[in-house]
Amino acid sequence: MTSQVSSEAGEALLGEQRSAPAEARNGAEKEVRRLDRVIIRFAGDSGDGMQLTGDRFTSETASFGNDLSTLPNFPAEIRAPAGTLPGVSSFQLHFADHDILTPGDAPNVLVAMNPAALKANIADVPRGGEIIVNTDEFAKRAMAKVGYAQSPLEDGSLDGYRVHPVPLTTLTIEALKEFGLSRKEAERSKNMFALGLLSWMYHRPTEGTEVFLRSKFAKKPQIAEANVAAFRAGWNFGETTEDFAVSYEVAPATRAFPTGIYRNISGNLALSYGLIAAAKQAELPLYLGSYPITPASDILHELSRHKNFGVRTFQAEDEIAGIGAALGAAFGGSLAVTTTSGPGVALKSETIGLAVSLELPLLIVDIQRGGPSTGLPTKTEQADLLQAMYGRNGEAPVPVVAPKTPADCFDAALEAARIALTYRTPVFLLSDGYLANGSEPWRIPEVADLPDLRTPFATGPNHTQADGTEVFWPYKRDPETLARPWAVPGTPGLEHRIGGIEKQDGTGNISYDPANHEFMVRTRQAKIDGIDVPDIETDDPDGARTLVLGWGSTYGPITAAVRRIRREGGHIAQAHLRHLNPFPKNLGEVLKRYEKVVIPEMNLGQLATLVRAEFLVDARSHTQVNGMPFKAEQLAAALKEAIDA
Repeated sequence: MTSQVSSEAGEALLGEQRSAPAEARNGAEKEVRRLDRVIIRFAGDSGDGMQLTGDRFTSETASFGNDLSTLPNFPAEIRAPAGTLPGVSSFQLHFADHDILTPGDAPNVLVAMNPAALKANIADVPRGGEIIVNTDEFAKRAMAKVGYAQSPLEDGSLDGYRVHPVPLTTLTIEALKEFGLSRKEAERSKNMFALGLLSWMYHRPTEGTEVFLRSKFAKKPQIAEANVAAFRAGWNFGETTEDFAVSYEVAPATRAFPTGIYRNISGNLALSYGLIAAAKQAELPLYLGSYPITPASDILHELSRHKNFGVRTFQAEDEIAGIGAALGAAFGGSLAVTTTSGPGVALKSETIGLAVSLELPLLIVDIQRGGPSTGLPTKTEQADLLQAMYGRNGEAPVPVVAPKTPADCFDAALEAARIALTYRTPVFLLSDGYLANGSEPWRIPEVADLPDLRTPFATGPNHTQADGTEVFWPYKRDPETLARPWAVPGTPGLEHRIGGIEKQDGTGNISYDPANHEFMVRTRQAKIDGIDVPDIETDDPDGARTLVLGWGSTYGPITAAVRRIRREGGHIAQAHLRHLNPFPKNLGEVLKRYEKVVIPEMNLGQLATLVRAEFLVDARSHTQVNGMPFKAEQLAAALKEAIDA
């Protein structure tokens, strides 16, 4: 869903909301309160449709013009037993009338569809927060499953919260009587009832959701209309019940965005669009060789829909076959990509080393998750950095690029493609589960503003021998980039060998010569070291003594924490890395300007290890590996400690 954002449009939308106050059934107007931001968390069983509910609320919020950030949280098990703590699925949305950076530390509103959802999430809700509870699910057996000896709705444990007991299941079934559905079929629409209620509470548009439901269930019109009816019933319940005496307005974030056309986008979707755009800008076919793995599979699913853009997708039988096919496509002249997560990178490592030796452009997209081994498939982590840097045999340097926000995944994909094509090298793109599944507004770029990524193929001989014969040398290098020529197979006169055994400089013939091997190793390293990357920029308005340095998805929490510290009068500088190999050339100079350097990471200090080794700076780590992104408040406390130490 897209929206045109400008100050005039925002004022018009806001005016419409002001002119339509909700009215109770007895004719009395309900109170409407203005808020600058809200954090809502939908939580329920993995079969309750919480991700769909959150997605729809997010889409309508994006169309209204709020800034937003989301955090979907999936169960680690494919289908945990219903009503259990391992089976709880949640979706958190933070939306505001100003620029925001994270999905929020704690929800102002929790929608709990069952006892497990309440128990798993209540610790995150601050005292005074609102809790909407589906009372129909609070039967003795359901409560016993999660350790409730007696109902938390009756034992006083929720007295510090504003609790709204709502029989969501009963109300949904009653609203759908006319459709002749079975009880089980009708119950499935209770998430739409909850969505309608929250849409009323926060004055969200409704038309888009109704259109979506009729489209999603187009082949089952009865189910479509039942879901629409449940959605409307939830909205009407909010308007008429006395339990919800207040609704809330959060105005569009008219000052947060430059004028343009925006849409809500997740990291994996933005990355997919970035890959398509890169291929179009390079005038090359896009080839994806992949094996499904959480949380990277969405990229395979999305790219498979875009054959009209010259995209070819291959779902291989395993990780090794996926990257092998992609490398073959790179040899054949495509912009080649393989997508995976940490365990898949381990399996692909030998072929990545082969790509280093062959010096062909190849994008390795690693959507990081909790490890080691299978680890936490649905949770986020940043622990693959050293694997991306060094996880191959021999000296096999590979550039590493990391996006910082879901929308930034688009630009990071273009940048990774630029490096791969210009320097003829495999490139790692390190996203993670937090970015992949999270979403935010994205300003759709103009095609004219995208970089020109066209790269010429070799077309003829490039070397003259001593006897005057003109020949093609596949490893003769560009003097500026050290890239070798890219020759499409089948081009007459450009026949050459490929393979994993060391190549002779220039000719590409097999070579076991020690001096040649050392020369080739150092040349490949020099090529990576010489990649042109932008200088790192420092945000330091007050001349701070402490610098917080981040990479990847820590950008949002770090920036939010830095803003908190500055609002309270503290002085702290911030810098964020997109390029992790090679580092920006001015990074060492920037680091030495500060007395203290703190590096927050969702690992045990991998970037800090690299920084200490490279620049001999006593960088301090602040780490967590709990499968969740940093909370801004906790990070701000840790940074204050570092400043005061």
